[in-house]
Amino acid sequence: MTDRAFSAAPSVSLDERLGVLLIFLSALFWSFGGTIVRFVEAPDSWTIVLWRSLWATLFLLGFMIWRDGVRGTLQLFRAMGLPGIVVGLCFAVASSCFVIAVGYTTIANVVLINAGVPLFAALIGWMLYRDRVSVPTWIAIGAVILGVGVMVSDGLGGDVSLIGNAIALVNAIAFAIATVVTRRHADVRMTPATCLGAAFAGTFAATQASTYATSLPDFALLVAFGALNLGLGLALFASGARLVPAALAALIGTLETVLGPIWVWLVHAEIPSERTLIGGAIVFAALLTHIGLQFRRPQRPAKPGVSGVQTPNRSR
Repeated sequence: MTDRAFSAAPSVSLDERLGVLLIFLSALFWSFGGTIVRFVEAPDSWTIVLWRSLWATLFLLGFMIWRDGVRGTLQLFRAMGLPGIVVGLCFAVASSCFVIAVGYTTIANVVLINAGVPLFAALIGWMLYRDRVSVPTWIAIGAVILGVGVMVSDGLGGDVSLIGNAIALVNAIAFAIATVVTRRHADVRMTPATCLGAAFAGTFAATQASTYATSLPDFALLVAFGALNLGLGLALFASGARLVPAALAALIGTLETVLGPIWVWLVHAEIPSERTLIGGAIVFAALLTHIGLQFRRPQRPAKPGVSGVQTPNRSR
């Protein structure tokens, strides 16, 4: 397999299939974010970012120590180098901007802008590395953007916050850059980068939050919001994005925008609009068709030392 992440390939490896599964699971965990936030009554958005980032950092650090040991975890932080720092900063910006943007503009606007992540990832990969994007992936990206556009079109009317939309755009671009860099440096383990990103976000939020105090119910919700929704989601995405083309990784990640309203509907009895259901059906059809085509390709062995999952280092 060449390092041209976006070029059409005649077959798909076991590692690429694993990458698709991991990214799907990350989107699944991320999709519960809206449902959790509905229950939280924190005084401001920065307080939410602070506690969410703190628990995500602790989860990711504990996960790496359990998997690789203390010495192995330190080695991973040293080995991530500049690519890891870039990814960490991108995740810090993205995770913070998503929460802050919702405070300025509608969730519909934020979701619509985030639907452009696959397109941003493809364009950034093409501009920086001259990576090719296959025609089926372009078609699927177009269908996803169309479907999400239909989903959120009900909420695009009324006052539009330029600040909120600008923050949401920064979120989408930061996530797209992280996706491209993770795939380009597939030999680098990016879990420590996501941990560093959560720590960056939490540190900055601590300087902005009006208060650190939360109620006991909110505290429990923020533990789940940080450790499972953000922390576990980041760990799964960082592991999977090394194994598949960046455009495909970002494309599968948009499942979060489809599943999120479903959980809110089931838990909070917020019935999706007709356009949401139609748009969601378009997105699901596009994603399932594209993933199905990927899995129907002839299987080929992974290239050792390039995209294979490394054996955990248990040294203490």
